[in-house]
Amino acid sequence: MSVHWPEILFIAFCTITAVQLFYYLYFFTRLAFYKKPKVESSMQHAVSVIVCARDEAQNLADNLPEVLQQDYKSTFEVVAVNDNSYDDSKYVLEYLSKPFRNLRPIELKQEARLISGKKFPLSIGIKEAKYELLLLTDADCKPAGPKWIELMRGAFVNGKEIALGYGAYYKKPGLLNKLIRFETFLSALQYFSYALAGMPYMGVGRNLAYRKELFFRNKGFSSHNQLPGGDDDLFINKVATKHNTAVVLDEEAFTLSEPKTKWSTWRSQKTRHYSASKHYKSSHKFLLGLFSLSHFLFYPLLAASIIFFNWWMALSVFGLRLIVQGIIYSKSMSRLKEKDLFWLYPILDIWQWFYYLLFANTLFKKPSANWK
Repeated sequence: MSVHWPEILFIAFCTITAVQLFYYLYFFTRLAFYKKPKVESSMQHAVSVIVCARDEAQNLADNLPEVLQQDYKSTFEVVAVNDNSYDDSKYVLEYLSKPFRNLRPIELKQEARLISGKKFPLSIGIKEAKYELLLLTDADCKPAGPKWIELMRGAFVNGKEIALGYGAYYKKPGLLNKLIRFETFLSALQYFSYALAGMPYMGVGRNLAYRKELFFRNKGFSSHNQLPGGDDDLFINKVATKHNTAVVLDEEAFTLSEPKTKWSTWRSQKTRHYSASKHYKSSHKFLLGLFSLSHFLFYPLLAASIIFFNWWMALSVFGLRLIVQGIIYSKSMSRLKEKDLFWLYPILDIWQWFYYLLFANTLFKKPSANWK
């Protein structure tokens, strides 16, 4: 009995395409066609915004006033943890604390032993926070609108303990900017969609909120203190459930950051993130890994099916995926205000194949212990 390799290649291609379509139609439609639930007005609660900084005097000067001047009807404070900075961060915070009485600078002058990355200064900030609702962002982030605090706080109804926000990057000229924003969009498409499907697995520290009691009930970052990263995604991966997690997709609830301008610094940033993802729950690693694997195999099997089997049948299957993907991307990019990337999505989708190759070794590489 002869083995018909061309048919086997095409069947494999169709199987991989079916896996991809499952993710798009079961998971990603949830973000694409999301409708904000109607929530009855609730009591305003005091909020502690926590910002950790190391040698970020300019970022603090540029961005912190936008946080301090939020239009929030109730009380809020901004806890700014200056983590052993050598620049003028201390003086910037002292200067800003004079007109803004809700700014509480905390000066750290000693490194934490056996605790890597941002976890120690963030833990100090959480411990010192006066209020139960914690809203986290970074020194290089600026709220997209004056209602950021109010919109993120509004997610804490019906027993919610976590609110996942979107941390966007500014639109700049150049290829690297588009690649960074596409990768950020694709990550958000996944973590928002999984959360909406009842399987939250991560959040981003640029825009994340949770209850202080949740943090201490789960002993903070103790389960992964030895890892440089994970102060956002690993903590959420551990404590988030389908019942206690909400997403916030209002445009004014986004934060905006300056993207990296060099390939090397972007690669270092992504290395820290992917090193933490190795420690996700097994179910999350399986689902994320299967999607990445199916995406990685899609284009080689497409090429093999075109060459060795039947070009028009292979392109028909490819076209089906392209149409479904285009609808999901168009809706989702509009929601996350990344619509300028839509017309490039077929090219960016091919780039993603090379992205997997570029970052494959990060699964085995040990990241730097520095968080900046």
